[in-house]
Amino acid sequence: MYRILVINPGSTSTKLAIYEDNNLISKETVRHTTEELSPFKHIAEQYEFRKTVIKEFLEKSGYSISSFSAIIGRGGLLRPIPGGIYEINELMKEELRQGKYGEHASNLGALIANELAKEVNIPSYIADPVVVDELDEIARFSGHPDFERKSIFHALNQKAVARTIAEKIGKKYDEVNLIVVHMGGGISIGAHRRGKVVDVNNALDGDGPFTPERSGTLPMTQIIDLAYSGNISYDEMKKRIKGNGGLVAYLNTNDALEVQKRVESGDEYATLIYKAMALQISKWIGKMAAALNFQVDGIVLTGGLAYDKDYMVRWLTEHTQFIAPIYVVPGGDEEKALAEAALRALRGEEKVKKYPPEEVNNA
Repeated sequence: MYRILVINPGSTSTKLAIYEDNNLISKETVRHTTEELSPFKHIAEQYEFRKTVIKEFLEKSGYSISSFSAIIGRGGLLRPIPGGIYEINELMKEELRQGKYGEHASNLGALIANELAKEVNIPSYIADPVVVDELDEIARFSGHPDFERKSIFHALNQKAVARTIAEKIGKKYDEVNLIVVHMGGGISIGAHRRGKVVDVNNALDGDGPFTPERSGTLPMTQIIDLAYSGNISYDEMKKRIKGNGGLVAYLNTNDALEVQKRVESGDEYATLIYKAMALQISKWIGKMAAALNFQVDGIVLTGGLAYDKDYMVRWLTEHTQFIAPIYVVPGGDEEKALAEAALRALRGEEKVKKYPPEEVNNA
């Protein structure tokens, strides 16, 4: 039996879990107030604060660090790397500590996991961070050499649910072609070809369908006109694309449940906007089907919006079921996905990679 500690730091919370093999033993989400986080100017400065939270969780749960087989943290913003399980090393920690590729609370996951693991000489890992990059070379071209398409998406949940559906089909993940649609505050739609995500929209920076709070791909000349109009600041422009776009811009809410209630009550405008979002998602599913030469074993709907079977799931099914069977895996359990990755590593079912892999050593 393997006991695994999972550490998943988010912007305003730290999610923690203890697993024994595939069985969840204890789980807690510790919320952090603005007042608690305000003294820290940089993410790295939260290190001791977050580590204390984790140690308090272990004390309450009655487990010592020495009782664990491994510790896995949520992967942070690193250089682009292929998907997989990575052993935490000094170079990874230094890049995360410096915020070399960006600052995010998830950077702390690897830092704390490794320090705790070193105390008792057990392995520490990360798995499938958001910077997973397995794009086909041809998928990197945007239309102009000054701009390259980037792979930033919900890699952890996408790959976890893809493995689940592959097993349901009776195959291994590297034997199937799937389109995985993660629908949350951001929406990422990935073309999974035999274990690699060969094309996906950049869910962080505005590529793709509009979402509860992001504008998605917009008409470029109109964007340029607005940016040079003198009527909007740089920060306001960025916020219009990410944060104040999508449902927020059209309906003044990022809460899909509220939108569903409006649709249910007969609000025609809300219905039109919600249907428009479903149509845009469907069109991106079609794009990813083309990336797979329309050889698709299944379309997987996941994330929070996949709970909406009455509207969103139904509309997406109507638009895309001719491409491949639809599978619905609502939500996204990052802690479970991380625990499963650590378990595969401990059992020797998946080779643990060194950071950075040889193919990106010169990044």
